[in-house]
Amino acid sequence: MQVESFVLGPVMTNCYLVYKERGGAGLVIDPGTGPEEVVERIRDLDLKIEAILLTHAHFDHIGGVEEVRAATGAPVYIHQEEAEWLLQPELNGSTLFPVEEVSCRPAEKIVEGGEQLTLLGETFAVLHTPGHSPGSVSYRTGSVIFSGDVLFSGSIGRTDFPGGDYKTLMQTIHQVMMELPEETVVYSGHGPVTTIGREQDTNPYVTGGLE
Repeated sequence: MQVESFVLGPVMTNCYLVYKERGGAGLVIDPGTGPEEVVERIRDLDLKIEAILLTHAHFDHIGGVEEVRAATGAPVYIHQEEAEWLLQPELNGSTLFPVEEVSCRPAEKIVEGGEQLTLLGETFAVLHTPGHSPGSVSYRTGSVIFSGDVLFSGSIGRTDFPGGDYKTLMQTIHQVMMELPEETVVYSGHGPVTTIGREQDTNPYVTGGLE
């Protein structure tokens, strides 16, 4: 499986293009603002995008949804608790920052967590991973997880936005993320790729160096 990352928008959000081979199926995860490079790459690889997966509906992760949806015709997946956030700038946070307000059409697919999605001929488990936001989800397949803003290399997601909760996030990290195999590769919503084992050993929020 190939994973290409694109850093998009004003807060440098990671968007991921996932596929196996040129001319085959693909996925887009968290298309942030200004996804032209992603759309161009999809066309260059002649991919049929099967889904646009959203880890959560903060503005920096959904700013390019409509452009990618229009270019690919792919359905958008979002957790039920944040379905309305796509439609309302005051919920997705774009009214809190000096950025253009973000508003999208409704998602075609609503998830709750616990689903097993068949995409790219593989199984993607939908894990409800709240804390950064109430409807945060992570998508896991094999030894890879796309974690959104739950866990970063050396850090964790912020919890000071509406709907964020530090205690819930720490429960998610310890009871869900840290229970994954050490070799699991973590593709986060911001920053570099890491692994569960590396975060178990060095992340101060995990080791107890920070509370």
